[in-house]
Amino acid sequence: MKKLYFLLPFVFLACKSGTSTVNEKESKTETKSVEISYKVEESEVSDFLKYLSSDELEGRDTGTKGIEKAAVFLEDFFKKNNVKPYFKTYRDTLTNFKLPAFNIVGVLEGTDPVLKNEYVVLSAHYDHIGIEKKQQPDQIYNGANDDASGVTAVAQMAKYFSKTKSNKRSILFVFFAGEEKGLLGSKSMVQKLKAQNFNLYTQLNIEMIGVPMKRDYLAYITGFDKSNMAEKINEYTGKKTIGFLPKEAEYKLFYRSDNYSFYDVFKKPCQSLSTFDFENFDFYHHVSDEFKVMDIPHITNFIQELLPAVTKISTSPTQEIVMN
Repeated sequence: MKKLYFLLPFVFLACKSGTSTVNEKESKTETKSVEISYKVEESEVSDFLKYLSSDELEGRDTGTKGIEKAAVFLEDFFKKNNVKPYFKTYRDTLTNFKLPAFNIVGVLEGTDPVLKNEYVVLSAHYDHIGIEKKQQPDQIYNGANDDASGVTAVAQMAKYFSKTKSNKRSILFVFFAGEEKGLLGSKSMVQKLKAQNFNLYTQLNIEMIGVPMKRDYLAYITGFDKSNMAEKINEYTGKKTIGFLPKEAEYKLFYRSDNYSFYDVFKKPCQSLSTFDFENFDFYHHVSDEFKVMDIPHITNFIQELLPAVTKISTSPTQEIVMN
């Protein structure tokens, strides 16, 4: 996540697959939950995250050889899973960075002839902060939690939809570069989409989900009161998946990740999900943010629990998620 500076206290925050069976169940209170038979494989989550946060990628700083390797890895993932490029290629060149840099963008067209003209954006940033210049035993900022974990989740969601073809709306899967430089990738991209009259329904951005919280909900959402997204996600999953984190409001995290670039231009529900709560992870922007400290069962469970929500978001007959 993009770096934040706080005064008191001084705190940093950037920031066997089968077919799908989707059954909606309506209770007497008209709450609709969605059942998903598709299973996210823990081994695939582990392998993907392990490479993306490996030393080989040298901290994935925007404009470096390391992030270029990450870009190729993500392009290959899209190709393997039949996710098409949204632009002419998977690469969306940043217009606001001095070195060559790219967002990686794929799309799955919706199956409904009308709803396919509306877009859901599922996103995470794949850049991090590179290599420490000072000589020390470990100089690579691997960024496993920030935000290789979020990229892993979005990638697995892309695989799910490519296998099940259960999205009536079109879905844009976006891996942003330049987030750590000031949300540059998302700021660049939204201007291009705006010029195309892009018909955005909602954006769900995933940021730092590598370790669980000790709370009675799975994750929190930034800008909790700005829309009914938290309420609808919980309705769709039939669980207390999303809760309110006071520190999120205190530190205004809504404005600190790539969701804000989309909200700023489209004024639609665009929010980030996270399980980093300022208490459960000591290695933000630290060389120890590595694969070995990631909780793979938690990440897998996070993705699995969100599948009913992203399915419902992509299939509801009307736009149920709205700004407050």
